[in-house]
Amino acid sequence: MRLFYENFPFFCVFLGLLCGIVTTLIRDGKKARYLTLLMLAVCAVLSGVVFAETARAGRCFSYSMGAFPAPWGNELRSGPIEALLSMVFCLVMIFSLLGGKADLEEDILPEKQNLYYIMMDLLAASLFALCFTNDMFTGYVFIEINTIAACSIVMAKDSGQTILATIRYLIMSLVGSGVFLFGVSMLYTITGHLLMPNLLPAVTKLFSNPAYDYPLAMLAGMICVGLAVKSALFPFHTWLPTAHGSATTASSAVLSGVVLKGYIILLIKVMCRVFTPAEIGSLGVGSVLLVLGAGAMVYGSVWAVREPHAKRMIAYSSVAQVGYIYLGLGLCTTMGIAAAIFQIIAHAFTKPLLFVSTGGLIDASGHQKKLYFLRGAGRRCPMAGVGFTIGGLSMVGLPLLAGFVTKLVLGRAALAEGIPQWQMIVALSAIAISSLLNAWYYLPAIVQIWKGGEADTDGVVYSHEFVPSLSFKAAVVCMGLAVILLGCFAYPLIELLTKSVSLL
Repeated sequence: MRLFYENFPFFCVFLGLLCGIVTTLIRDGKKARYLTLLMLAVCAVLSGVVFAETARAGRCFSYSMGAFPAPWGNELRSGPIEALLSMVFCLVMIFSLLGGKADLEEDILPEKQNLYYIMMDLLAASLFALCFTNDMFTGYVFIEINTIAACSIVMAKDSGQTILATIRYLIMSLVGSGVFLFGVSMLYTITGHLLMPNLLPAVTKLFSNPAYDYPLAMLAGMICVGLAVKSALFPFHTWLPTAHGSATTASSAVLSGVVLKGYIILLIKVMCRVFTPAEIGSLGVGSVLLVLGAGAMVYGSVWAVREPHAKRMIAYSSVAQVGYIYLGLGLCTTMGIAAAIFQIIAHAFTKPLLFVSTGGLIDASGHQKKLYFLRGAGRRCPMAGVGFTIGGLSMVGLPLLAGFVTKLVLGRAALAEGIPQWQMIVALSAIAISSLLNAWYYLPAIVQIWKGGEADTDGVVYSHEFVPSLSFKAAVVCMGLAVILLGCFAYPLIELLTKSVSLL
């Protein structure tokens, strides 16, 4: 008999879609926001219950959709990792919407705010589906829903810059979706399956036939590259800085914190449920992901150093942080995958904290977005200044913060037995160089916001009286505490993730 909590993953997806439908009938943006926040809070609780039960029992479960059995039916699957990530995504979306509320109300016309929350509801539903789906084609369907919703929340701030950024985002996302769909089509052609549990034995059997070496390498590469394009892995990142840097604060936080991660979660499930990490490594796909991840870590950091625009600097930092995730995945080991998942969680809290705090600093500086004009903004809005400082120091890798743990665990994974020497050298070098570059641009930015005096040019002083709202303070405090707690009490979580990788 099915346990009642095993229905919760379906409830999360259903509630997201249902709220998207109901919100179309709500014209008041404030009521739409309340409904979205309520849905996210309920789904966070449901996902938390699933996480607690599956982590306690050390098990995963499947949930069949409809009356059709495998291989024609569809199903969801959840274990500790999927439920934990779903809960984290809910919390981050709640904090992002609360922290960016003031900018959202200013940037988006009142009559369009309910439409914004419709897209947020669909975005949440697609993220739940990507976390829990056990079917390749269902993954593709919700990838497209995710893309449409993500593009919509970028262009919700109606300006020429956001529309141009949205077009670039949409073009690159469609390229990624197309490549992914080609890979899934090839996989279905040679196996006859779309459900992941049926694909794994079929693909393992094909590995024993040398005639399928090239087709398997091609389709695995296409699936991974398609998802890498959508998650802005270098060199497919060109759309990200403009899209994240020009959107309203809540959108920037959600895009960077959770949207990019949804595609990566699907990739991790493909690596573990359709193939195995060892098979991905033997095909050479793992090595490509590792090299691209290392390149992203360095390239994104270099461009962040050169970027004077505060939000675009943080966006380039996201390019580098996505590289950390792919570096762990490219190692194709249990510890590497666990480190990548920890980085997903750590970055999900840290980057929205930075975007929300930067929004407050910008508001306290007369809406000037260049770092030079944020001089002294931390004094005018201490809550935003503290949030930016915590997030920036975490990105640098200060001990007792989440970013330090990510670098430490990735370093341990690279030094593990069985890792080729060249991979170890590339990984450790990328971590070291990226950390130095992170310090190069985050530490001066932190000093700048706390520096005495006001930035001025042509006799105009760029300061502004800014009183943060209660929701802004709550969001910054909660995300800041999450970053600190992940840094101070990471060991039990790392142990749980390492053990739970086998349940993926």
